[in-house]
Amino acid sequence: MCGIAGIVGARGTETRAMAERMIAVQRHRGPDATGIQVDAVGGAVLAHARLSILDLSTAGAQPMASADGRYHIVFNGEIYNYVELRAALRDHAFRSRGDTEVLLAAYAHWGPACLDRLVGMFSFAIWDARDRTLFAARDRFGVKPFVYHRARDGALAFASEIKALWAAGVAAAPNAAAWATYLAYGISDQGAVTFWEGVEALPAGHHLTWHAGETRIARWYDLAQRVGDVLDERAEHTVREEYRALLEDSVRLRFRSDVPVGIALSGGVDSSTLLGLVQAVQGADSDVQAFTFTTGHPGYDELPWVRETLAQTRHSLVECRLTASDVPALAESVQRVEDEPFGGIPTLAYARLFEQARERGVIVLLDGQGLDEQWAGYDYYARVLAGKEAGVVQGSVDRPVRPECLTPSFRALAQPLDAPSPFGDALRNLQYRDAQYTKIPRALRFNDRASMRASVELREPFLDHRLFELALRQPANRKIAHGVHKRMLREIAAELLPKGVVEAPKRPLQTPQREWLRGPLHEWAESRIEEALTVAEGDWLDASAVRAAWRAFAAGAGDNSFFVWQWLSLGLIAAEPHPRPTLIAEAV
Repeated sequence: MCGIAGIVGARGTETRAMAERMIAVQRHRGPDATGIQVDAVGGAVLAHARLSILDLSTAGAQPMASADGRYHIVFNGEIYNYVELRAALRDHAFRSRGDTEVLLAAYAHWGPACLDRLVGMFSFAIWDARDRTLFAARDRFGVKPFVYHRARDGALAFASEIKALWAAGVAAAPNAAAWATYLAYGISDQGAVTFWEGVEALPAGHHLTWHAGETRIARWYDLAQRVGDVLDERAEHTVREEYRALLEDSVRLRFRSDVPVGIALSGGVDSSTLLGLVQAVQGADSDVQAFTFTTGHPGYDELPWVRETLAQTRHSLVECRLTASDVPALAESVQRVEDEPFGGIPTLAYARLFEQARERGVIVLLDGQGLDEQWAGYDYYARVLAGKEAGVVQGSVDRPVRPECLTPSFRALAQPLDAPSPFGDALRNLQYRDAQYTKIPRALRFNDRASMRASVELREPFLDHRLFELALRQPANRKIAHGVHKRMLREIAAELLPKGVVEAPKRPLQTPQREWLRGPLHEWAESRIEEALTVAEGDWLDASAVRAAWRAFAAGAGDNSFFVWQWLSLGLIAAEPHPRPTLIAEAV
């Protein structure tokens, strides 16, 4: 887990200084070491900020060159099956004990086909000094980020975070259409499109090739294609055994680390399953630290269930408290690393958890993201099975967005989500949408930046593609039956959890965001909304409509605060030195 940057196709002595600035602003992603590799003849510079996880020696430093000097790599993430790949590449003379050199050797041996062999989270770039070609790739679900800028002269700059491209001189000009889509439809992740002009994101499961000023993007992984449209009609006990074995293997692989590993827990079935798998993999004597966040609000905190789950284990629990008074300063700090709108107070609660983990020397955390999308855990999945329209916000009946608060010309720029429907049933199409276009991409972007802010590596064992592919092949009655969501998963979890352990009731929100914005954070929230209006009034936002909607919300109307946080996000970003607040109005 690191920060990467690079420039190819640009000539001149200034490219090294640009790369140094790019990696300097990403130092939180890799505080242990930095490295720069310049190919003056080929016109390429690579930069890396290292968070040391595997092979802590200098042998694991990056940029890393192949033995023959042809290939140079900068890599962010982890290849969890690097031990098995290393055995398959036994003819290669390895000089290090980590996964970076294995990835480099895999590419040298198999070329782009190596991607199908990887189990991991990754974004990386490999410079071929002989052919003067850059190859870059991003993992199947987009756990690790990769953004880039294509210059008019054909040069390409890339990085882990958008602010690194700004540091290289890319203008911080808002993408008005992306903002309109977000504010009108609530779409936080738009594939290759970012919230900033001139900044593109390499979509999940895609690779990029640059040569002689030409950039080509191609998809290398398609979840729907791998799953197929034929349902898995094997006996349930056969599927349960296979899925449980994959669960255990996924967790086992993600404990590969040369630094301490911890686990992030809530009180739900997903976190409880994760804990049960840790016990299954490491044994009953496992004592890795567990972390959970708390806000002190009994309507949302899951602390009682977390304590009960851990009571029969040797795991110590660190309770990471977030209070309303923490929010203003923490929101500004988190916004500086997010570069784009983030997910509100739940993201801040995770940010506090990551801080606490780092302070206690835990550099790697396992999290339970992904099972709701695999096993139809959200309430709107049942509505789809009943032939009704799916909602957008879990557990909410109120509209999540307020497009009527946008100016007509700005609203006209918005594009609704047009997710494909590759399967023959509505349930799996909705699961596919959430996994590839909405919930998973959104959560991964928020959590990557928040964890890296604290220099903590966040691993997602349930976002193993083998698990997703098997789960999406299952018939609907193995996911939802008799009003019970995630039926088959719950049966597996029951085999893993200690007797007497109960899970917290399924709830859509984990923080009192609505209550805090109406109460102790009212004044702060209003000031951020007014900040947004100073730069967007008349061009983007209808000020009178915004203020009226805010007053109605503050007085108790509605059951969600999504649209309020959208305006807060705009205000937080407008207050940042990058971008300059005036740019929002100028860009329209």
